[in-house]
Amino acid sequence: MLPSGQMSSNLRIATLNIWNRSGPWERRLELIRRELDALKPDLLGLQEVLRLGSESNADMENQAREIAEGFDYELAYGAAMKLGGGVEFGNALVSRHPIVEQEAFTLPGEESGETRGLLYCLVDTPHGQLPVFVTHLNWKLHHGSIRVRQMKFVVEQVMSLAPVVHEKLPPVLMGDFNAEPDSDEVRFLRGLATIDGKSVYFTDAWIAGGDDSGGHTFDRKNRFAALAHEPPRRIDYIFVRGPDRRFRGEPLETKLAFATPDGDVWPSDHFGLVSEIAAAPREK
Repeated sequence: MLPSGQMSSNLRIATLNIWNRSGPWERRLELIRRELDALKPDLLGLQEVLRLGSESNADMENQAREIAEGFDYELAYGAAMKLGGGVEFGNALVSRHPIVEQEAFTLPGEESGETRGLLYCLVDTPHGQLPVFVTHLNWKLHHGSIRVRQMKFVVEQVMSLAPVVHEKLPPVLMGDFNAEPDSDEVRFLRGLATIDGKSVYFTDAWIAGGDDSGGHTFDRKNRFAALAHEPPRRIDYIFVRGPDRRFRGEPLETKLAFATPDGDVWPSDHFGLVSEIAAAPREK
């Protein structure tokens, strides 16, 4: 912990797919809140968040609010689909700093039977304004072509809403991509593949600051993940379009998070990630 009154030169950013209300939600909620209290992230992106309520009472029975209750965080929510009975399914951002803008988008691919979304927020951090994007791509293993279209759309929104300007911090993109690191959609983000003749480059926080464990975020050692009968792999990510010329936006250390069970109960079917991102300018 930093001495009282001393500001960190980094931002701690985390992401977690919370698995909606599946499994023993009340026990899982306790584990998620316990780790949130221990990690104390500046920002936490959440996927598969359920919300019940109207636009006039949008925080009614919001899982993100249950998670952040009592921790002095601000919330933003973006619905991806309506499940019926007033229940929405989408992405959320839990922020220790003021959220000054927010907008939600529907991703391409609705004809696939899935509706996915992108949540954009502009966060006013002590180091400057930070554009943050939280997303969740199609999950089916054979939907790579749809995820490619979705990733192209996501990148277009990032470039439109967070153009390269020195006044703002490099944007962060995080979430459950349901795609492995060597997939076309993720390789596109890493500058290793093109889509429609275009290329970009975002830094993968795990590659930049993770260890050599592989960083599997969907792993059969988690009994909730084992229910899917899918191979262990890394499908959850934190990306930064950086660092910039002042080395802001460099992922310094990245670890698995929300990955410790209590008996046979895990916080989610996914493991999360937490990354320390450089936010203060440096000369080298």
